[in-house]
Amino acid sequence: MQHLNYNHLYYFWMVKRKGSVTKAAEALCLTPQTITGQIRLLEERLNGSLFKRVGRGLEATELGELVFRYADKMYNLSYEMLDLLNYQQDDSVLFEVGIADALSKALVSRVLLTVLPHDGSMHLACYESTHESLIERLREHKLDMILSDCAGESLKYSDILSKKLGECGVSFFCAHPLAAEFPACLEQEKLLIPGIRTSLGQQLHRWFAEKNLNVSILGEFDDAAMMKAFGYFKRGIFVAPSIYRHDILSQGMVLLGETTDIKEEYHVMFAERMIQHPAVKLLLETDFTELFAGNDQQVQDFDNRLGLAD
Repeated sequence: MQHLNYNHLYYFWMVKRKGSVTKAAEALCLTPQTITGQIRLLEERLNGSLFKRVGRGLEATELGELVFRYADKMYNLSYEMLDLLNYQQDDSVLFEVGIADALSKALVSRVLLTVLPHDGSMHLACYESTHESLIERLREHKLDMILSDCAGESLKYSDILSKKLGECGVSFFCAHPLAAEFPACLEQEKLLIPGIRTSLGQQLHRWFAEKNLNVSILGEFDDAAMMKAFGYFKRGIFVAPSIYRHDILSQGMVLLGETTDIKEEYHVMFAERMIQHPAVKLLLETDFTELFAGNDQQVQDFDNRLGLAD
């Protein structure tokens, strides 16, 4: 074999990674017919079938698995090379971060500010989406790192590393005071809570059941900012991390109560190859204990002005 068409090999690799011709075609902006035709040419060159039909799906043959193992190493190495060249530029370091839309953006911003140099030598690019979408983009080398509220899915992949940065309790807010004590007062107004797909949303549902609360849910949101916006428009009770209550109280909201039985967690996830990225390296070396304990100086300054300091 004197020559191999690497475009054909790349199309095969994408189909195997995506799990179907249709998904690979969407990712590559090509038609499924084009992908199928290119893979067929590769099979002719290799003198064997790379896929076999199993039900309505495709499964790699023994030859396909062998080819994929080598192709996976090749393309992962090529992406690693591009990443290294990208963040070792002389002008600035590009740092592409994915942020789970369920997370508090105030707290995420504090975390990211710890790794941004003041000399402008780093260019930060943030991408917001669901945890599942971010994991996929991370594995496709479209992100350097992601911040999320759960790390469970990352454990499925040996090429993704994760670290828990910290956790904090949550508080409940409303546009006006309620007569009953907390948490019974949560039954007096409609609730605005994170979606059931989020870690925080699942914890809330369990907590309501444990406390025998007969709550009425007006809406569930994957986007924390959207949930708070509904709350600011006086549409119900909403939940947010306790350590940033100053931001919400400064908007005229009322604190109904807080609990540490429910915790919002912050995890950082990144591909193994990115462990030497200067921003990732600094983030992993940073101790966020004070931040998650509510001792961020910026937070304390706000609390003092609002008369909320303990």
